[in-house]
Amino acid sequence: MLTGILPVLPTPFTASGEIDEAAMARITDFAIEAQVDGVVFPGFASEVDELTAAERTTLLKVVTARVRGRVPVVAGASAATADLAIQHAREALASGVSIVMIQAPKSVGTGAEAVAAFYQDIADAVPGIEIVLQNAPAPRGSDLKPEVILDIVRDNRAITYVKEETLPSGLAISAIIAGKPAHLKGVIGGGGARYFIDEYNRGACGAMPAVELADIHVAMNRAFRAGDIARARDLYMRTLPLLVIQANFRMAFTKHVLSRRGILDNRVVRAKTPPMDAHDIAEIDAWLDACADLMRETAPPHALAAGARG
Repeated sequence: MLTGILPVLPTPFTASGEIDEAAMARITDFAIEAQVDGVVFPGFASEVDELTAAERTTLLKVVTARVRGRVPVVAGASAATADLAIQHAREALASGVSIVMIQAPKSVGTGAEAVAAFYQDIADAVPGIEIVLQNAPAPRGSDLKPEVILDIVRDNRAITYVKEETLPSGLAISAIIAGKPAHLKGVIGGGGARYFIDEYNRGACGAMPAVELADIHVAMNRAFRAGDIARARDLYMRTLPLLVIQANFRMAFTKHVLSRRGILDNRVVRAKTPPMDAHDIAEIDAWLDACADLMRETAPPHALAAGARG
């Protein structure tokens, strides 16, 4: 089962812009040490559109080697065509990963028949995989309606999870859970954990935020599952300002926080993200300082200072 906190890992780059395998290992170790329930790579938050197929494969192998089977790994296999998605899914299987997350490309449309055919082609071509159907909001995603998703899932037993992150996601999560067939194991929340409490209250089995606050998200998940909703809400409220800022700057924010925490030594991104100026950095750092008591120790102070480069 995929449950709990399943962060999407970012792609680290060297100062000159190549993929950084050593940093990928550190990010994965950080997630495991935060006691996450699984990891996802690559996803939108991994700058997946900026990676070559070879880079995706190389880094996925780094992730699986560091995880060593301790938690599930979900491999992103979204692509512009079914053939390319099939190729990514086969590469995931070759790396020892049997769960893939796929968003149907917008070119397929939003009709149940066409989208269902896309997923069925993949399931038929790669027997043995489980598919997480990712439903992302426009303009990135297709904003599939819950009834369309249910039509697709009912006839495709390879689809065992839905990641629902349209906005607002709450009603959609409720509708999918209410109508789900027996083989659908669960619905996972998206939106960077900005709607965590609502998603969990509606029955979401887990969340896929970015990784930089994984330790706090793990504590939030455990508090909620233990019935300590007040504690979960407190953690949610304390981190929400950071998640709101993260929504604007995406990967650049993630890499800044990981640099502050001593995991990365630069903030290089390939994706086009809004620039962060000194005021933005100061505001992020102020909120990080306010949450410092919630964070696991990840590096000595000198490493935090060094991590601010880039």
